Amino acid sequence: MGDPPVSVVVAVGLCTVDLVQRVDRLPAPGQKVQSRSVELAAGGPAANAAVAVAALGGSARLRTVLGSHPLARLALRDLADCGVEVSDVLPYRVAPPAVSAVSVRESDGERTVVSHNAAGMAAAGDTDLTGAGALLVDGHHPELALRAATAARRRGVPVVLDAGSWKPVLAELLPLVDVCACSAAFEPPEPLANPVVIRTAGPAPVRWQAEGESGEVAVPDTEVRDTVGAGDVWHGAAALAVARLGRVPGPAELPGLIAFANRAAAVRVGHEGARGWVLPMRELAS
Repeated sequence: MGDPPVSVVVAVGLCTVDLVQRVDRLPAPGQKVQSRSVELAAGGPAANAAVAVAALGGSARLRTVLGSHPLARLALRDLADCGVEVSDVLPYRVAPPAVSAVSVRESDGERTVVSHNAAGMAAAGDTDLTGAGALLVDGHHPELALRAATAARRRGVPVVLDAGSWKPVLAELLPLVDVCACSAAFEPPEPLANPVVIRTAGPAPVRWQAEGESGEVAVPDTEVRDTVGAGDVWHGAAALAVARLGRVPGPAELPGLIAFANRAAAVRVGHEGARGWVLPMRELAS
């Protein structure tokens, strides 16, 4: 008997180019500070989640917008090195991709982010869901997300939403979502009625509800070195757990699924740098 098939997660959403600098203190308005290190890497919710999926032993496919700008090629190389297969909706777009300027405080890993995100990028097209065990969407490319989620619903592929902040597209997208994973600060205009709702809250326990039941799962106690993308890693791990299950999780599976995602996020925050967590994450997967 051979190894079991590798679970496939298709992530649809934002890919940025992150300029990350570690500093002793975050600057106040008008101040300049000297950074300890500088990194350039692919970032964004969907891209970071895809990197986590690949590091955890899954097959990661990212549907996003990058284009042909030199910064876009940098992001593509980085993602390829991390084992992520990228499908670019606008491969000949010459404008720069979305860029984020990130500062990370050395003492506790806290960060500030200034980002242009996907503003002004109109992207449409279908998403290949062949073999997918789960679809992860972040809502940053609205039409892409809606078309992918609609196709997933037709195919019976579970849809996981990274609900980081309220976006207008979520009014249409939420009815197509099976697992809504959001932060404690996420405030939709109407109560969430998805089959599974999960709320993270930093170091506090993660709460869940499904089929009239609810519970919470503690977060590992970890020395925090870098919080950049920790939530994205959590969502990637959760989507991979859904893909491995092969269906929408119920109350019996949710505590284990959440514990797995919590451990993955703990690995990320425990390591410095844009990619310093990838190899340790592969050890978690083995």
